[in-house]
Amino acid sequence: MISPTISPIDDTRTEVAMDHLKGLWARGCEFLQCEYAILGGAMTWVSEHNLVAAISNAGGFGILASGAMPADILREEIKKTRSKTKKSFGVNIITLHPQLDDLIQVCIEESISHVVLAGGVPSKQSIEILKKAGVKIICFAPALVLAKRMIQYGADALVIEGNEAGGHIGPVSTSVLAQEILPHIKNVPVFIAGGIGCGDIMVSYLEMGASGCQLGTRFVCATECQAHPDFKKAFMKGAARHAVVSSQIDPRLPVIPVRALHNMATEDFMNFQREMIKRVDDGLLGLSEAQMEIEHFWAGSLRKAVVDGDIDHGSLMAGQSVGFVKKEASVQEIMNELLGQAWRILGSRASYS
Repeated sequence: MISPTISPIDDTRTEVAMDHLKGLWARGCEFLQCEYAILGGAMTWVSEHNLVAAISNAGGFGILASGAMPADILREEIKKTRSKTKKSFGVNIITLHPQLDDLIQVCIEESISHVVLAGGVPSKQSIEILKKAGVKIICFAPALVLAKRMIQYGADALVIEGNEAGGHIGPVSTSVLAQEILPHIKNVPVFIAGGIGCGDIMVSYLEMGASGCQLGTRFVCATECQAHPDFKKAFMKGAARHAVVSSQIDPRLPVIPVRALHNMATEDFMNFQREMIKRVDDGLLGLSEAQMEIEHFWAGSLRKAVVDGDIDHGSLMAGQSVGFVKKEASVQEIMNELLGQAWRILGSRASYS
């Protein structure tokens, strides 16, 4: 057990706080098979085997981001993760991936215990294939109606992520989604994501009925994270107001909003949209093809920042919790801080005196 640094609470109240937190996320911990129901959000080019293994080793639940990986690379990443941890971890698969079936098969063959289906509404068929193989399935639910549909399809757990999150986001804030969904979904564990940067807010969502919380941005500056040093520096300098949402120019070309730190890539994207619109107007490109080109833009732009360190023209996808990222620290230190904050708020309450 990690030793909390909670002051000025005495040892008895600390123990009570720790036990209470265990109870709050017991369902999530049992489902994930981990000590603390803190999931590492899957970030393309960031959530690779080093970071994922470190999160699981620290008692959380690491999730590999398969992103645009082909099946053979995903298999390799899974094996590398297993070489660094014996603890539970999951794999995030983008449902729009052209090799979706192959990626699912790799997860089954590699005996992955949990798969997160993201980036769109997963098909009932994909869920059934995974369930038949005994894989636990986690789906995203940006609205109550979709939460209920995913459960009908067979989802074993849900993540509700608000638009404070980094990367591709929906239109509704985390706090509103929590109020909308948590009171009505009781039959599966529900994990909260988006804008979570400290242990205090984790406790708040757990007390509302969540089974755990997912954090992505908070782990970008972990020492185990292999992102470029300049990418990390941009996060450490960033404030919540710097993580802005991309704009759509033409309603004919719907764009899923992306939250990232403002830089020249923001303007590059606007210009790229204009270029795609012109090609559509000139009959050189269909709307669906143009949309795919836009997704490719983000994938390439993100790699440019995370891997190459181009923080001017690369995409700095970050959630509004980026303001909580002040320094580089190990995953264990980040977990200690989050747990200490959670224990402190629980231990400070009069009911525990």
